[in-house]
Amino acid sequence: MKPIVAAAAFALIAGPALAQSMTETKTVTTTTIAPAEVTEMHNYIVQEHPVAVAPPPGFTVTTGAVVPPSVELYSFPAERHWGYEYTTIGGQTVLVDPHSREVVHIFH
Repeated sequence: MKPIVAAAAFALIAGPALAQSMTETKTVTTTTIAPAEVTEMHNYIVQEHPVAVAPPPGFTVTTGAVVPPSVELYSFPAERHWGYEYTTIGGQTVLVDPHSREVVHIFH
């Protein structure tokens, strides 16, 4: 019985100490897209003339930034299997991972 009490006491004491020593890390994935694909995507987007939206408060267009749900993402045609969507925020057109909504490329 004493080992169980000792283990419970240790857990109560060690828990907060372990929580204090934990740090949060963020992993940024680098996406490599072939230059020919970037050109083809850009040409498609230019033809489509997507509606530009003002950046939401606190949002800055950068690679890795998460596009808020209030910003509409546009799909490429089904015959293109790039796996990305796009949008134009504050005059900058960006390529977005539709699952994470992270900006993976900024078109220049």
